[in-house]
Amino acid sequence: MQKVFEALSSQVRRKILAYLAHAELTAGEIADRFEISKSAVSQHLSILENAGLVASEKRGQFVHYRIVPDNVANTLNGYMQMVCPVSKPLKKESAKIAKSKDGDI
Repeated sequence: MQKVFEALSSQVRRKILAYLAHAELTAGEIADRFEISKSAVSQHLSILENAGLVASEKRGQFVHYRIVPDNVANTLNGYMQMVCPVSKPLKKESAKIAKSKDGDI
């Protein structure tokens, strides 16, 4: 449980979880949304994965990340995002991404 709370203690990691709320994204797609280095984003993703909050899958040359919906911490994070004003626009963007990717199938 300690790893989960440490993972959720970072605003960047909470934003990553918001972006993944409705859409699966590659590491590059996530990194493009932040003004930090790709290696820093990679470290944040690693912490989230080690805490069991996200899962990754390598497909070709890209690593795709998705939220782990069964994790109780994600339920808590979802609640926190409902009451946290910074997450609302990020979750809207996540829903748009999911909709556009569904249209690409």
